[in-house]
Amino acid sequence: MWQASAESSYTRTFEWPTLLAGAALYLAFGLLTWNYDALAWWIVLPLGGYLVAWHGSLQHEAVHGHPTRWRWLNEAFIFPSLWLWMPYRSYRALHLTHHRNDHLTDPLEDPESYYVTATRWARMGPIRRALLRANNSLLGRLVIGPWIAAFGYWADELRGLRTDGDRPNGRAWINHLLGCALVLAWVVGVCGIPLWQYVLLFVYPGLSLTLLRSFLEHRARDDINERTVIVEAEAPLALLFLNNNLHAVHHEHPGASWYLLPAIYRTDRERLLRENGGYAFKGYRDVFRRYFLRAKEPVVHPASL
Repeated sequence: MWQASAESSYTRTFEWPTLLAGAALYLAFGLLTWNYDALAWWIVLPLGGYLVAWHGSLQHEAVHGHPTRWRWLNEAFIFPSLWLWMPYRSYRALHLTHHRNDHLTDPLEDPESYYVTATRWARMGPIRRALLRANNSLLGRLVIGPWIAAFGYWADELRGLRTDGDRPNGRAWINHLLGCALVLAWVVGVCGIPLWQYVLLFVYPGLSLTLLRSFLEHRARDDINERTVIVEAEAPLALLFLNNNLHAVHHEHPGASWYLLPAIYRTDRERLLRENGGYAFKGYRDVFRRYFLRAKEPVVHPASL
């Protein structure tokens, strides 16, 4: 598995599959929110969560240089912040850092690692340890994972502002707040959805679905190639995640558009599974069966023990 640039070198001016996916997303979001009062909450929750998570997948495409060759236009494409909690520019910076494959899962180097060092673990109180242990089961990741992710990120941002006066992040937050204002003007101002209901029925389940995808994406192994998963997902979830469930393919070809990943995987399936040590699952039903109530691994990174 080779290290490639995390940004696309794709030269086509417009990637129509991605643009059509975005158009479908915004149309569906508009229809769902406009008709909110006519729908039961148990209909809105899965649909709202799906759409918010799908928007997160489109943000991931924009991070990697899609759907156009112009970064400013890609950012405009995903400018409305449907999930409210994190600035796109912060996500972009953190995710591109994550793509240094030789540092994957390292809690000091990989900003998307769920591991902690032994030193940090020793300093934690019993409640925080219990929360992190619960967060390593799939049920915990879906239920409390969004809360842990959001408050952990916000705490880091506040520390950075106090200690560094982080101006680039300040600009990221200004853009983010404008994107949030655009969404809330529609959701709250036009459609009349209370903010707390939007958070509970759209944002929280959307982040939960995003965390379903990332739950098993990486594991701590000495061999870099064995750190990244393949989940052969069913069609609705493969579309939701824009094929990022084929995560080993994405890390080997980070600049490839989402609709190219399945063909790359079919061509190289045997090699990819051999190189990643067979770290693969037959869909997310397999993930639920194995880890719904069971922790996938210890919280402390094994290299720090």
